[in-house]
Amino acid sequence: EMSEMSERSKQNVAHGLAWSYYVGYLKIVLPRMKKSMEEFSRANPNLLACRRTWKLHILVPLSCDVYDELEKADSNIQYVTDLTETTLARAGTKKRVYKHSLYAIRDEENQLWHCAVEYATPLQSLYAMSQDECAAFSREERLEQAKLFYRTLEDILKGSKECAGAYRLIAYEEPEEAETHFLSREIAWHLRQEHHEEIAVLEGSHPHSPSTTLDSAELNLQISVSDLPQPLRTDGF
Repeated sequence: EMSEMSERSKQNVAHGLAWSYYVGYLKIVLPRMKKSMEEFSRANPNLLACRRTWKLHILVPLSCDVYDELEKADSNIQYVTDLTETTLARAGTKKRVYKHSLYAIRDEENQLWHCAVEYATPLQSLYAMSQDECAAFSREERLEQAKLFYRTLEDILKGSKECAGAYRLIAYEEPEEAETHFLSREIAWHLRQEHHEEIAVLEGSHPHSPSTTLDSAELNLQISVSDLPQPLRTDGF
């Protein structure tokens, strides 16, 4: 009965997508991220001067609107090159390739920032489900699922020792009126924060700046505890 209730309310969709994304992708690539960035930095010391940016920046638009090419989302984001590939045998596929792209982000002061950035790909599935009659996802349900996906993924990654320090989640709600360079501003804000964090560590201080993007505390206010997926059994099995 609980399983049927969960299926009807679609509570397990985002939860399952977050775990699949972590186990099938992030847990594989993130532990190798620092080494890949370090190798690139040795060959291009001027592009990645701030070590705090040596991580994968994962975009989580709550609208689930994902672009295949970041340049089309914002012209202030430009592809630079690909980082070193990771090749593994995976689920019967020989030499499966995992790689990340490095981008140059131009901020409002015309300064360039470089980082590895990509969308959380499961959001494409949520968007596609909302367009498919069989899934019967409304726009409101899709938004709630996107929030739950972010919160679940955040909790998973916080508990992962392998992935510590190798990622930064960037969750955001796009403005109702289209802004040409909204996305580049969001990413640049995070890159500046990372830069300030590195300076603070070097100087031994701990400055605090308010975030302009969504965090888990804000999302907690928008999703009640009863909306979260519940275990099918409570006896530990």
